[in-house]
Amino acid sequence: MKLTNLFGKVLLVCVLLSCKTGFAQTASSGQATALQNGPNGKAVMAYYTAFEKKDWNLIQPVLADGFTFSSPLDDHISVAAFKERCWPNCYKMKKFEITEYVINGDNAFVITNGWTTDGKLFRNSDYFKFKDGKITSYECFFGPGINYPNSGK
Repeated sequence: MKLTNLFGKVLLVCVLLSCKTGFAQTASSGQATALQNGPNGKAVMAYYTAFEKKDWNLIQPVLADGFTFSSPLDDHISVAAFKERCWPNCYKMKKFEITEYVINGDNAFVITNGWTTDGKLFRNSDYFKFKDGKITSYECFFGPGINYPNSGK
C-alpha cells in the first residue's frame, strides 16, 4: 500500500472520529447490540465473532466476491491468501471488545481491544468497506510491539 494512500485513510479516520455526528457511538455494554442495527454492522459483528469462535463458516458468508485484506504486512490480498496467512491467528485470539465505531454508509471504522488466549491485550483500528451488506475490503491497522497475536511479544 502506498504511503500516501495509508496517510489519507488514517487522516480520514481521524476526521471521522473527531466529528461529533449522529453516526459516532461510544463504548458501552450494549455496543455489540447497537452495532447490529444494520446490515453492515451485522457483517462487522460476524467478522469478529468468527475469529472468537474460530469458525470460518461464520466469516465466509459476509465476505463479498473480490474481498481484499490489507494490513502493515499485507497489501490487498485475496480471500484465499487471507485464509492462509491470517485466519490461523484466530487460534491465538480469545475475545474482541469494540470500543468505538463509526458507520457512514458503506464504510465503517472500528477500534477494538482484543485479548489473546494467553491474556495479552492488543488494540486494532479497522476500516471496512461494504457492498450489499458484505465486506468488500478490510484494512487492519496495528503496530509493532502491541502484543498482536503473531508478533511473538
